[in-house]
Amino acid sequence: MSKPLEPARTYNQQHVPRRYTPGKRRLSIYWTWSYAYEAQRSPAELDNRFSTMTEVRKVLWPLYENPEWGAAQFPQGVAGTLELFHRSTLDFQKLAGEITGHPLAVFQRVDQAGVRLPIDERILADTDTLLVFGLDHLQSGEEVSADEVVAIRKWLEREGTCLLLAPHHDVGFTEDLKQRQMEYLHHGDQLVPRQQRFTQFGRSLMKGLAVPVHNTWGLCPARTRNTNEIAPLTTFRDLDKLGLLKDVTALSFHRHLPHYEITQKDSKAIHVLARQPIERERPHPFTAAGNTELNCLLWMPPEKQRAGDIIFVDSTHFTTLFGATDSVKSFWRNVVAMR
Repeated sequence: MSKPLEPARTYNQQHVPRRYTPGKRRLSIYWTWSYAYEAQRSPAELDNRFSTMTEVRKVLWPLYENPEWGAAQFPQGVAGTLELFHRSTLDFQKLAGEITGHPLAVFQRVDQAGVRLPIDERILADTDTLLVFGLDHLQSGEEVSADEVVAIRKWLEREGTCLLLAPHHDVGFTEDLKQRQMEYLHHGDQLVPRQQRFTQFGRSLMKGLAVPVHNTWGLCPARTRNTNEIAPLTTFRDLDKLGLLKDVTALSFHRHLPHYEITQKDSKAIHVLARQPIERERPHPFTAAGNTELNCLLWMPPEKQRAGDIIFVDSTHFTTLFGATDSVKSFWRNVVAMR
């Protein structure tokens, strides 16, 4: 029996607005990078760039050694790795479409064709949940504009909206080379350089919205003893009014997760819903300071004029690059079908 054909793919076409359907959320992903900037970073640069596909193939050999990933079929530079990120969210997109009846829209700040798309009514008008995936390097200089902040604030005044912010890690943010090496040995990922700092756009957006969170470090999750499975989350289910943690015990095992530090002491505007235990066998400055867990899931409930929710969770938990367990898929369903 032949394998069923995958749906045809489209590219470089204008977005078709989705009609509002009561109880069925319309989701959109917004990649904060300039694809052009990231894809054209020189492989001679050691830090603050994505790996080339050639480097991915070398480190993960023989995972990508069939013709599908060869030069005749797939980009071998940094662009190939960016496309891996795009492809890795297809399962999440499919699930979202099945649950909501709406296609999940995917936008980029600057796409492969060089088209710049800020966050404005073209994205927000038919979006109920906006997932902002913060994978732009600090050096790219992507900053939210005042008009974007105004548009997002106005959008969040609409009942039922949800802004999911996913600023990625900040590895090696020091001039101390010994600390950079300690961080590198802690996470153990050969594809991450000694310094890899994300996300300028996300940080400027958080500042614009007066959100008291800072993405820092790149921490390796602990594993359950004598297994390769990620250690279960420490959860605060009594605070989980959105049901994000229903049937969720763990998220994806990603070797360098950001810690979402709450920068406003004793803030009652934001709740930690889950923390991830950290690998303790390999030293890291964060654990040396006495920390054993990182903040991995935060929630800011509606307040004052803001009727929408704000959630923090890393974008890697929506991809299949690092596995998609039943628990992770439950998390996807919870995000897609939340109130």
